Amino acid sequence: MPEPEIPDELLGDYARILTDVAATGRRLTRDELEDRRRLGRQAAETGFQLRALVVRHLAATRADWPLAPSVDGASTDSVLAAVEQAVDAFAEGFERAQRMTVRREEAARREFIDDLLYGRSDLGRLAERATRFGLRLSRAHAVAVAVGPEAYTETDSVPRTVEAALLARFGGRKILITTKDGRLICIAPGSQPDVLRFFAKQAHAATDGGRVAVGRPHNGPGGVVHSYDEALDALDLAERMDLDDPVLYAADLLVYPVLTRDRQAMADLVRSQLGPLQRARGGAEPLLKTLTVYFEAGCVAAETARRLSLSVRALTYRLERIHQLTGSDPSDPMHRYTLQTAVIGARLLDWPAKEL
Repeated sequence: MPEPEIPDELLGDYARILTDVAATGRRLTRDELEDRRRLGRQAAETGFQLRALVVRHLAATRADWPLAPSVDGASTDSVLAAVEQAVDAFAEGFERAQRMTVRREEAARREFIDDLLYGRSDLGRLAERATRFGLRLSRAHAVAVAVGPEAYTETDSVPRTVEAALLARFGGRKILITTKDGRLICIAPGSQPDVLRFFAKQAHAATDGGRVAVGRPHNGPGGVVHSYDEALDALDLAERMDLDDPVLYAADLLVYPVLTRDRQAMADLVRSQLGPLQRARGGAEPLLKTLTVYFEAGCVAAETARRLSLSVRALTYRLERIHQLTGSDPSDPMHRYTLQTAVIGARLLDWPAKEL
């Protein structure tokens, strides 16, 4: 598609300046330079490219080259110096306008992202603004959140590296990549889980082994907030539960919110089932860790002993001590479910470090 023709109005009185300079050998005045800057700003706001504008000035220089003799015989040098001044001032005004436009765009984008992820603003208006940034909020979207060893902003190399990889792979998709509170964020259509899987892989590598959580797809503008909150909750849960997975999916962790939905009931279960462990020598923590590893090892005594660096005999003693104190036998299938649920609840509620 051919570039639009640059109107003569954007050159202003360029031809007159060249003629006057050739006749007098003078430099451009302050008012003339300011006028060139104004024209540069106007050209930027109109949407023309700087390269095309410079070419237009050079073409005008050839077409309007002054034929009047110079008073000092240095007409060519004076005119070329004027061309340099005029084009430089024009480009300065153009670049200033572009920087202002970029700042306004960045501010608008940041405001939109804050409103989107916090659920602020009118949802209908939010959906309208979203199209400007490549999202169609009438559809379902899912959010992935990545954390690393340091906080990130959009200008840091890590977010730029991840964004470049995604755009190279999914350039035609409706994807928004940003940062929030030091974390990397990727918002993608819920029908395209491959985008978030790829984001998770790239973010994990770029953050030097950071962790990524992916929320479930939800519909509408409010769905983005819901998915974002799920991803944040998954990261918090992974921290409290010492989960090792580098990529977490909220859909796989739904049992934990269910367990803690009635916090008081869970606290009662922990107190009744595990509270007696506090009477053990050394407190509840060693025996609670024993139960945690025992359940994670599939209730296999030999594997549990290996993970705890204990002999099987020492492990058996600990399990018997737990049975004596709580009245529940970890090796009994009838008792195991209740004990394991209580252990999960203790980790979610940070017991015994925090009083229930």
